[in-house]
Formats: sequence, structure tokens, C-alpha cells
Amino acid sequence: MSHHRLVIMAEIALTLALSYVLGWLKLWQMPQGGDVSFAMLPLFVLALRRGLPVGLSAGLLYGVLDLMHPPLFIVHWVQFFLDYPLAFMAVGLAGVFAPALARASARGAWGRAFWRAILPGIILGSLGRFAFHLVSGAVFFGQYAEGQPVWAYSAGYNSFVFASAALCALAAGFVVPVLQRVVPVEGT
Repeated sequence: MSHHRLVIMAEIALTLALSYVLGWLKLWQMPQGGDVSFAMLPLFVLALRRGLPVGLSAGLLYGVLDLMHPPLFIVHWVQFFLDYPLAFMAVGLAGVFAPALARASARGAWGRAFWRAILPGIILGSLGRFAFHLVSGAVFFGQYAEGQPVWAYSAGYNSFVFASAALCALAAGFVVPVLQRVVPVEGT
């Protein structure tokens, strides 16, 4: 196994462990699942540093790991996939902006990196996660609220994703530059 591959696997393992621990430190817990926490922060940072394939893989793995994080609110089999593996895999979409981060960090332009890579990456990853939770919530609330505007309710309920994303964006603005200086990604 190559050194590069081993380093990426170690980073994924550390990211999963840190995300899992941060997932237990909730700032706000929603009554029927979902919370405001920094659990997405390590996933965003890894995706931004290592790119889309690594980000998607780590997100998928974290979604499976998060299934062991009680309490689970699953009333339909679709929710099992949408709320856990696929929703967190979508966080890895932030990896689309890894090349922009690499260019900005090579020049030491951290203000530019925040506005052109970190923030857009976190917005994209959060929108992806929100989209999966939106559909899952419509399925969940649709089981109980026939004739009600389940899509609107699901959108409002699942907006907690954006509160978490805003906190993660603020933290990533500080964490990513330091991490890039201390542990630079090979090739940058």
C-alpha cells in the first residue's frame, strides 16, 4: 500500500472519530431527530483538503457510523438511507472546492480561500445534506399528517442543518488555514 493512500486512510479514520465525538456534543437537539453540532466540521475540512472522492467516502462512512448514535427515528425504510449514509455523504460535496482551496493556500491567500472555497464548499455540502433530509422528512411527516404541507414542514424542521453549517463555516475559517500550515496536503 502506498504512503499516500495510507495517509488518506488515517485522515479518514481520524475524521470519523472526531465527527463522532463532536456529534455527541450537541448545542441543540431537535425533538424528532437532528441536532445542531460541529459533527460536520471534520467532514467539511477533509473534503476541502482531499477532494470529492475522499469527502464522499468519509461522509458515507460517517453516515453508517451515525446509525449507531441513538436515538434513531426511523419510521420508513427510505429514511434509513436518506437520513444517514446519503445525507452525510452529501456533506462531502464540499470537496468540489478542493482545487480552489489548494490554489489559495499555495499563495497564502486565506481571505480568498474562505470566500472562494471554504464557504462555497460548506454551502454546497449543507444543501446536499438538507436535500436528503428534506425528502426523508416529507416521508416521515407524511406518515402522520395527511393533507398537510409536509414539504414546507420538513423544510422548516430540517433547517437545523443550516445552523450547524454556519457554525462549521466560522470554525473552518480558523481551522483550515492552521491545518494547511501544520499538515500540508501533498502537492500544495
